[in-house]
Amino acid sequence: MIIILLGPPGAGKGTIANEINKRISIPIIATGDILRDVIERETALGQKVKNYVVSGKLVPDEYVIKIVENRIKDTDCEKGFIFDGFPRTINQAHELDLVFKKVGKNIDQVFYFETSYSTIINRLAGRRVCTNCGTIYNLNYDPPDNINICKKCGGKLIQRDDDKEETIKKRLKVYNQETLPLVSYYKKKNILTKINADKDVDERFIDLWQKLSELGIVENN
Repeated sequence: MIIILLGPPGAGKGTIANEINKRISIPIIATGDILRDVIERETALGQKVKNYVVSGKLVPDEYVIKIVENRIKDTDCEKGFIFDGFPRTINQAHELDLVFKKVGKNIDQVFYFETSYSTIINRLAGRRVCTNCGTIYNLNYDPPDNINICKKCGGKLIQRDDDKEETIKKRLKVYNQETLPLVSYYKKKNILTKINADKDVDERFIDLWQKLSELGIVENN
């Protein structure tokens, strides 16, 4: 099973990816994770990527695509994998199509998590992270007993800079310009399913799993 989870920041792609992973043991591939991994392994390609990351520049698509290609050739990807937030641009989508053609694989389905602005703000602007253990809370959905203290370890809770509303607006502007066109791209290929991501996690997952069942990819237990 090869699926792509597409949607704006705060759509809950990562949460759903983890729910799928609990039921089907296939890896979740997110570009941030694989870029960090290749840097840590200090490969020749990793060093090139590190130079861009350290200088605060975007990693060129040619490097990102090569890293993705190498990753999906790993043995744990033989039964499939989940792309979480990748591709991000039309160019990356084109390049990914070429990679799949080369390795003899096909995308089974692209799920577009359609989300309202108010939901995105509630999910991201309400998020607080423990500086000690990394536990994530949400002031609107899963609030801590004390908005400043982690109830698990007593660490300090903070709001990350990229979760502040002004930053979220900037992230959404970039998303609308660069990533949203992928909805039409995959719709034309007849492999796109829209998911109402304003729903809670359980409802979102049920909708997605039902589609995978209809396609004969999973059993609807």
